[in-house]
Amino acid sequence: MTRTDKNQWLYTLLPFLRWLPELQDRTILKADLVAGLTVALVLIPQSMAYAQLAGLPPYYGLYAAFLPPMVAALFGSSRQLATGPVAVVSLMTAAALEPIAASGSPGFIAYAILLAFMVGVFQLSLGILRLGALVNFLSHPVVLGFTNAAAIIIATSQLSKIFGVSVDKAEHQYETVWRVVLAAVDNIHWPTFFMAVLAFAIMVGFKRLSPKAPCVLIAVVVTTLLSWMLEFQKETIAKPNQIQSVAVASLLNEQMQLKARGAELDVKLVNARDTYASTKTEFGEEHTNTLLAMEARDALGIDAKALAEKLTVGTREIRSLRFGMVPIGNENDGVKFYLEDEIPTGVVVQDIWRIEAFSQEQIDFHAGGKVVGTIPQALPSFALPQFDTQRLLEFVSTAIFISLIGFMEAISIAKAMAARTRQRLDPNQELIGQGLSNIVGSMFGSYAVSGSFSRSAVNISAGAHTGFSSVVTSIVVAITLLFLTPLLYHLPRATLAAVIMMAVIGLVNVKPILHAWKTHVHDGLASVTTFVLTLILAPHVETGLVVGILLSLALFLYRSMKPRVAELAMYKDGTYRDVEVNKLDTCNEISLLRWDGSLYFANVSYFEDQIFERLGSKPDLKFIIVDAQGINQLDATGEELICNLFQQLKVAGVKVFFARAKKQFLDTLRRTGAMEEIGEQHFFPRVQQAIDQAWTELGNGHSGTCPLSREYAKLNQET
Repeated sequence: MTRTDKNQWLYTLLPFLRWLPELQDRTILKADLVAGLTVALVLIPQSMAYAQLAGLPPYYGLYAAFLPPMVAALFGSSRQLATGPVAVVSLMTAAALEPIAASGSPGFIAYAILLAFMVGVFQLSLGILRLGALVNFLSHPVVLGFTNAAAIIIATSQLSKIFGVSVDKAEHQYETVWRVVLAAVDNIHWPTFFMAVLAFAIMVGFKRLSPKAPCVLIAVVVTTLLSWMLEFQKETIAKPNQIQSVAVASLLNEQMQLKARGAELDVKLVNARDTYASTKTEFGEEHTNTLLAMEARDALGIDAKALAEKLTVGTREIRSLRFGMVPIGNENDGVKFYLEDEIPTGVVVQDIWRIEAFSQEQIDFHAGGKVVGTIPQALPSFALPQFDTQRLLEFVSTAIFISLIGFMEAISIAKAMAARTRQRLDPNQELIGQGLSNIVGSMFGSYAVSGSFSRSAVNISAGAHTGFSSVVTSIVVAITLLFLTPLLYHLPRATLAAVIMMAVIGLVNVKPILHAWKTHVHDGLASVTTFVLTLILAPHVETGLVVGILLSLALFLYRSMKPRVAELAMYKDGTYRDVEVNKLDTCNEISLLRWDGSLYFANVSYFEDQIFERLGSKPDLKFIIVDAQGINQLDATGEELICNLFQQLKVAGVKVFFARAKKQFLDTLRRTGAMEEIGEQHFFPRVQQAIDQAWTELGNGHSGTCPLSREYAKLNQET
């Protein structure tokens, strides 16, 4: 192995060795330090907001912002790509996990970390196998439709936190949004709403007046200070017997009984589904036992749905109740909660309390806004993801889509920056970097991450030269986790919701979709279909994406099944042009066709139809000349068709010539022996040579009266 080869192998294994020596330049080192710190100031609040979007406690966003940026920068090929939590990946994580675990629960967190590990393994595998081209199956119009819909879903998912209301999630996102609107009309929490409005005002104002200012950080600092000074958070826990209303106690008891019954029904429904599946496997779909099992499953499903609707109505009613907290005697005697209109005469209450959650043992009341709360003041400890074989199989499709969507977002950003800086970019190496960042991150409590457009823009604008800026970012996040987390306790969750909405609003852009429609109606159709289905089927956003991908592939196949076929004749300027477009005469004995596409199994029938259509419309036809310059590929079906075509037309007294055929086309015919069977004399390097041969064989001065000749074109078209 030569020294050059050894260095190349070492750079592939450790890509950061390419830029590490550049840090000896103090100017570059200083620029990277400033850029890394600047990105960290944006990343810290954003990461907490995105963790909230993913259904995780906000501090898990800091875990995702700790090691992944550093690992991606060290082992990726982009020098300015800022990796970490992003909106779309956070949304897809929540959508995948919410059906199987409660948001924020230990099980939910464990599954999110496992999903991140699977995403990393898939990305790393693609990178090692040099399969980065797989991302090309996500066509740009489909991604446009998906990202626009995802941005709307992400923004609307934060409305409950903006208005300070709590609702149970419905089966579809639009139903949940409607529940939020209804709850906000009756029970909006004005302090929370005004806190969100203030955060919006600060971010929008600074973005316009001072674009380089860290507007997100300023909004976080101001609202956190206000939250602390105004005691924005007000929560307490009470026993059921502290509520002084028989009607409310009865309603709570009824809801708790319904919850218990619902839990029992869920277990029975799972068992019924398993029984149906095993019975179907054992006896077949039409067997009596299978039909009975299916009937039992469906009946339980109907009962469970009806019970869920009752729970939703009851929970909504309970959360709409307004209470006053009245002390009993001195501070040590405790408090009682009265409905607002049943507060004893003469008693003045300072706050209105609402029920947030309830169980047999306790009731959670709140009278203020929600804040981030306690964040563990330490770095995340090393722990392997909790592997669950059943969940591994369930998460495969989700992991693949998160991997592809996340990587497509990352590589598109990286390409844009590489074009600007003129630096080398290797998509497969970037896959390795992104994969390793997710794998390593999952071992330290991180959920799935990707490259961020907004933070990458901040990074390059701040003057980042090398990946060391991302190393600095990770170090700043580590310092925050070790020493600064108490300062984030009073950060309002409404502020984080505002941060998310500000971050994704730029993703809503209809113009590219309209442009795609103008470019080709099929692209527009794929984009709009993906957009609509993603919106309707949310939170199951991957379904809309799958349909969009399949539709774009189907439309591509449809287009390739019927490529454009043009019959050509000589134009007065000496070029061969489409007779239909230019209203040209055609020759009755020679037909010159141009085939604009490859010749393979899906379109050979159409090619054959076009040939025989000319044969049927011209009784005196003697020669068919195919301009084959557009044929880039010839498969076995296409090769067989050409052989059969020559034989069939030979019987009919018609000769077939191919002109301007490409090397790969001719090589295929030679490898299979078809060229020997057909004869080299039927293939010409130029169209004019094929026409000249036809004229020679027709004789009798045919060229002078043929619409394929210059003389005919000049004489007839000029007059």
